[in-house]
This record gives sequence, structure tokens and C-alpha cells, in this order.
Amino acid sequence: MNSLFEQKRILAASLILTLVACTTPPKQLPTETKPVTPPVTSVPPTVPPTVPPTAPPKLAPITNYTQAYKLSSYSEMPGWGNDDLREAWPAFVNSCSALKNKAEWKEVCGSLKNVEPKNLASIRAFFEMNFSPYQVKHLDGATDGMVTGYYEPLLKGSRTKGGVYQTALYAVPNDMLAIELGSVYPDLKNMRLRGRLVGNKVVPYASRADILPFLAGKELVWVDDPVDAFFLQIQGSGRVQLNETGDTIRVAYADQNGHPYKSIGRYLVDKGELTLDQASAQGIKAWIAKNPARQDELLNANPSVVFFKEEKLLDPNIGPKGALGVPLVPQRSIAVDPTQLPLGAPVFLSTTMPLSSEPLQRLMMAQDTGGAIRGAVRADFFWGFGREPGELAGRMKQRGAMWLLLPKTFEVKNN
Repeated sequence: MNSLFEQKRILAASLILTLVACTTPPKQLPTETKPVTPPVTSVPPTVPPTVPPTAPPKLAPITNYTQAYKLSSYSEMPGWGNDDLREAWPAFVNSCSALKNKAEWKEVCGSLKNVEPKNLASIRAFFEMNFSPYQVKHLDGATDGMVTGYYEPLLKGSRTKGGVYQTALYAVPNDMLAIELGSVYPDLKNMRLRGRLVGNKVVPYASRADILPFLAGKELVWVDDPVDAFFLQIQGSGRVQLNETGDTIRVAYADQNGHPYKSIGRYLVDKGELTLDQASAQGIKAWIAKNPARQDELLNANPSVVFFKEEKLLDPNIGPKGALGVPLVPQRSIAVDPTQLPLGAPVFLSTTMPLSSEPLQRLMMAQDTGGAIRGAVRADFFWGFGREPGELAGRMKQRGAMWLLLPKTFEVKNN
């Protein structure tokens, strides 16, 4: 007779075969942000310094990305010549700490020691000599897409339930299965299914409306505001100041219940409760304050639930770790769709400031992912920690263009 582990393995494999047969491409989902602002403001391109010719490099293929990359030039990237790349350098060093042992990144990451981190000209020459820029395109050829924002919030909490501390943040439940589809279907790399075993069947895990009975005993901390706890799940990580000691801990993303993210801002717009311009994080919180009896209805419109793990906050100046496994750098890290862009790579972003046509054009690092981040030209801009970054993130819903910088040892195969 098979062991329980073997039963789980067989059932999980059966579930993969069943669900993959009806898999459809993911849709781009709206986030809890922000009125649409004017499109990207173009500025005259800057001609980069002449780069001496080099011998043709050995090429390594780049695979598992479905959209076409269009070979571009630094002179076609608006604002490239004006960006202070010294601010991006720490984020790139973080990326290399995760990528340095990969064959296609080993050479370029190994040459960091030749760059003076405080010398702007040295950093610019490094990127222009070692990387080729490719404008990122959607499958339909469009080169602009949505840029939203996120941040690391601070919540007030307690180790025990009581008083105002009535809303729990939860760790991953013990009975949840996480099935890596890429292990069976390489084309589905970075995709997972979550479920639980009921008798001899694997069923989807509970949605937000039905999940509480499954989470008893998995409480990490209790916080004082259910709405703030909901938005913490959208951000993916945050900090909690404990009532008992005044200490601050970090709660980092651990997993998710497998249900697709759905925007509660879009829910309110579709119901005629808010206009699109009002459906920012701030506008949604104001609506809940006026309609407290409908709070559960609204929050349950998003069936996705995020689970957390506790981390010590050793240095408050260091950001949370993203999906790449390295700390995010405020205003230099973005979340991307990992099925479309390689995690860790530099990405030049040309967009605008929140609620403004003021250009926001700078080199970023693709170091994180998100449930609502789907599509090639799609980015979530990490603003940092605290109230002001939260205000900026909450209002950011801009149009933008992106250029992927790949080491010249990559071979890009356009579709």
C-alpha cells in the first residue's frame, strides 16, 4: 500500500494534468492604484560616449520568455544620459549576488571590482560596454504599458489577541500543497498550483471568504486594522511595531493561497461606487470608512490571501527581500512578470511621477514579482518604507516604456 506521501505525489501529478489542460494565459490585472495620468513625456535622447569595439562574444541563449525584444541603443532611451547611475549601482550589486554563479552572468558580475562605485562615468561606461539594450514589446508590438507602485508599510501589532489587536497575520498553513508546474511542463516555469488533500482528491485551497477555519494556530501577530492588514498583503511585506516592547519586526512574503488576485478598486468601479479616478488606495480606504458594514463584502471580492514569515529587522535602512532573494532598493527596484523578463536584470524605465507628467526615467533592477504584475511592459515601482513612499505608491498608475539591458553574452531570439 502506498504511503501518504506517495498518495500526495500521485494526486498532485493528476491535478497538474487536469488543470494544465484547461490553463489559459494570465490576464493583466489592475492594482489598488490610482488615477490614470498623462502618458510618458518624451525628452531629447542623449548620445552616449563612444564605446571601443570588442571581439564578437560567445553567445548564450535566453529562453522561456515569450515576447519579442527589439534591439535598441542607449541614444533611444529617453533620459539615459541624465540618470545618476550611482544610485542604481547598489541595486545592481544586489542582483549580482544572486546571479553571479549563472553562466550567462558570471563574466559581467565578476567584473564589478573594476568599477568605482562613486564614479558616475565609470558606472555608465560599465553598462554601455557590457550590456545591449532591448526595448520590451508586447506580443501585439505595443511598447508602452502600465507602471504602478508599492512600498513597505508599518503596522501596529501585538503578540497576543486583545483590545484593538483583533486581526491576525498568518503563516503558511500546514495542509497547503504547492505544486511546481515547471517541473513537469518547462513552459510553465515560475507557475504554481496550490491546493489541499481531501480524502483522495486534491482540491483548491480556500478563498479569502472561507479561509479562517483553516488558519487556526498559524497566527504570527495581531494588528489593529483589518484594512491595513489587507493592503499589507497587496504590498507583499511590511513591518509591525509590537505593542508589548516597542520593537519592530518584518513580516515577509511566504506564500499565497493560489487564488488569483482581483482588484477591489475595480470591484468598486464596476459597482458604480467609485470612479476610476477615485479608485486609489486612499480612495478605497475612504470608501470603507463611510461604508463599514460592507467592509467584508469588499475585501472578500479579492479571493487571494498572502501568508507571511517573521524576520528580524537587523538594519532598518535595508529593504525587504524580493522574489530574487535580495534586498529591494527604494526607487531602484521593480517587480516584473518573471515569465516575460529575467529576474535580476537591469531595466531602464521611462514613465512619469504619480499624478504628474514629470518624467521619471531611471535604471531599475527587476528584483521582485507580484500577483497583479502580468505582461511584458508591466512594472511595479518600489518606493521604499513609510508614509511618504506609501502616498506615492498609492497614487501611481502611469504609462511607461521599458528597455531590458542584457549582457552581450546573451543571444536573444525574437519571435
